Amino acid sequence: MAPSVDSIRLYSAALFLFLCLLAVPSMAIYCDEDDCYDLLGVSQTANASEIKKAYYKLSLKYHPDKNPDPESRKLFVKIANAYEILKDDATRDQYDYAIAHPEEVFYNTARYYRAYYGHKTDPRAVLVGLLLILSGFQYLNQHTRYYQAVEMVKRTPAYKNRLRALELERGGGTVSKKKNQKQMDKKVEEELSKDLDLQIKGAEKPCLWNLLGIQFILLPYASAKLILWYGCWFWRYQVKKAPYSWEDAAYLTQRALRVSIDAWGSLDESMKEDLVQRCLWERENLENYLTEMRKESKRRR
Repeated sequence: MAPSVDSIRLYSAALFLFLCLLAVPSMAIYCDEDDCYDLLGVSQTANASEIKKAYYKLSLKYHPDKNPDPESRKLFVKIANAYEILKDDATRDQYDYAIAHPEEVFYNTARYYRAYYGHKTDPRAVLVGLLLILSGFQYLNQHTRYYQAVEMVKRTPAYKNRLRALELERGGGTVSKKKNQKQMDKKVEEELSKDLDLQIKGAEKPCLWNLLGIQFILLPYASAKLILWYGCWFWRYQVKKAPYSWEDAAYLTQRALRVSIDAWGSLDESMKEDLVQRCLWERENLENYLTEMRKESKRRR
């Protein structure tokens, strides 16, 4: 059954009303319920010069310094807002598009907020804020991990033995015995634990210098220092062909063996000296050393 003429008209009227309701919020984000062009008293085809003249003319009439009437103050705010929208080509184009396409509510609203709030945010401020937030989370994470690890270490017998040894050292080899021994032990433990510098691998004590924000600030200095170090290295050992110093040879040995700084530092000095003298940064020497280690490992089995 075909729809009647009355139903079609009713449907069209409802659709028109719906579009009008959509158009109101889409255009109202610019000049509320007013028309920006009407507020300045210019047509939509007015050029930038005409818009500027109209604004200055109205500002002389409605500016709070010129007109003390409270209503004129409100009107001046609307006029100033309309001028801010129409004086800029980009925002004016967006406003004209919103007038011509009132049905595209979400698109017009998104363009408005992106234009008025997106470009006003300084990217540097966003970067600083992001670094502060990340640094805060980083510090909180390190702080939590460290003190959780400390609490676990304090429950181990090795930690209690270290406390007892420190107590004996302070007391000259004797431990005081009193009636309230448990309370004294807790007090002594709190005092002695402050003197024990716990170095827990994987859960280091939080340090401000290791935070992402501080590292970013020091990045130019660190980069310049690294470039200078590589320049000195290239000049000394590539150009002048000077022999490696012990520190630089130790660095090359550590890198050739692919061991961490902590692992390298835990080796005794005699072993370090032996490894450095082998010149393991040269491939042939490294391969010979690894072959020896494999043979030694098989022999011990």
